Amino acid sequence: MKKLVSLVLALCMLLSVVAVASAEDKVVINVWRKTFNLAQPDQEQVKKVEAAINAYIADKANVQIVLTDMAGEYEDQAKLALANNEIDLLWTASWESIIGTNDLVPANAVADITDYLPGTALYGSMSEGQWEATKYNGRNYFIPVYKDNVEGYDFMFRKDVVDQYGWDISTVKTLADAEPMLIQAKEGGLKYPYLTQKTSMFYRWNIDKFDFFTADASTNFFAVDRATNEVVNVLATADYVDFCKLMGKWGEMGLIHEDDWTKVTTDTTTQSQDWAMSWWTDIPVNAEANARYGQEVVMTPATQRYAHSTSALGSCYAITTTDEAKIKAAIDFMGLLYTDSKLADMYTFGIEGEDFTYTQEEGQTIQHVTQTSEKYNHSMWESANATIVTPLANEPDNKADLYDAFNGGALTSCAAGFRFDKTPVEAEYAACQALFDQYGFVLENGGVPADAVEDYIAQYQADLDAAGFQTCLAEFQNQYNTWKAQ
Repeated sequence: MKKLVSLVLALCMLLSVVAVASAEDKVVINVWRKTFNLAQPDQEQVKKVEAAINAYIADKANVQIVLTDMAGEYEDQAKLALANNEIDLLWTASWESIIGTNDLVPANAVADITDYLPGTALYGSMSEGQWEATKYNGRNYFIPVYKDNVEGYDFMFRKDVVDQYGWDISTVKTLADAEPMLIQAKEGGLKYPYLTQKTSMFYRWNIDKFDFFTADASTNFFAVDRATNEVVNVLATADYVDFCKLMGKWGEMGLIHEDDWTKVTTDTTTQSQDWAMSWWTDIPVNAEANARYGQEVVMTPATQRYAHSTSALGSCYAITTTDEAKIKAAIDFMGLLYTDSKLADMYTFGIEGEDFTYTQEEGQTIQHVTQTSEKYNHSMWESANATIVTPLANEPDNKADLYDAFNGGALTSCAAGFRFDKTPVEAEYAACQALFDQYGFVLENGGVPADAVEDYIAQYQADLDAAGFQTCLAEFQNQYNTWKAQ
């Protein structure tokens, strides 16, 4: 009996050692993501979600994640962490500032994963076309989130305001059409009749006329004119002058509040009852906005939808480590995230019973999600693929099919496939980009009175030229013409 007990104890000790060794053998990857739905995530809850994810994937992959989730300071902090090699897997986007896709590739800050992808669950989680559409120089550097991978925009209104005044928003075809409605909202006491969300909107409202192939609002002075298929200086167009004059007029009228051009508004101002009209990136299920903003909103189209060089990178991940073991572990983790619905829901919504619940209403054929947390709250578009994340309570059962149809129904831009290599003019490009906040941002958010716009643009152009703008423009034109001739 004593020998038997000793043997059992020895076996227990051995199993304990094996378990510890197994946990220690896990490849640890640092995952950074941004939160858009909360002013600040609750870090204690983030760690609970991290622990729940690690427990769930323990027997599915040889990987363990350390999750960092932050809000407004994300870009600056991520840039610093990247410089210190503290990030292995990073959420980013083509439109992101500082750490966007167009920043990471030229800086050699993102791993080339082309040769790691074939045969993996991650690669098989979406069509080959998605991987092709997101290549740089024929190589894969990014893992796209399969969502609304084309680009188009809507005018968005708070429904209770529309109902209050009896507006017919279908009559709003251009920004100027909304002016009488915004005046009513102003007279009704709303602080932000037109909320720009401190966003430079010329880029977005004018994609029917221009392909802004830099995918960066801070260099929206370079674009392809769709009518001529030529690279142009946008600042020299009547479209830009007229837009800035309208914004300046609205600023003077109080239809745009100075909080937008002084960057006082936040990502959560849209969750307030202080605005009437704003903007929305068109998606297959626009009702998703209701959950994001905590109130009912309604949309009307502002532009058509386009597939272009960066539209599939509107939300994506970058592997930013050079450690081969971590690269493979990150691909394994992403493969699970993009194919396992339970993991995708945890990563997006948090912990069931704490951050969200599953419900199935009459007439629904599958379970849906109701988010209940103010501690951990994300959306599908910045988390995992539309085909795998459970639909929200107000979304249709066939959400995945709607995304396929939506992406397939877009126009293909004349510049689709072209990516500008700024290396030959990197210094001049950066110098021009630095001037945008001083001039372009204020112009496009109503901070310059209408009668001062033309002089302000002239000074903007003069300073850009002194910074090397014409050299950049010529390089853009040369590269684009070479690409067209291929």
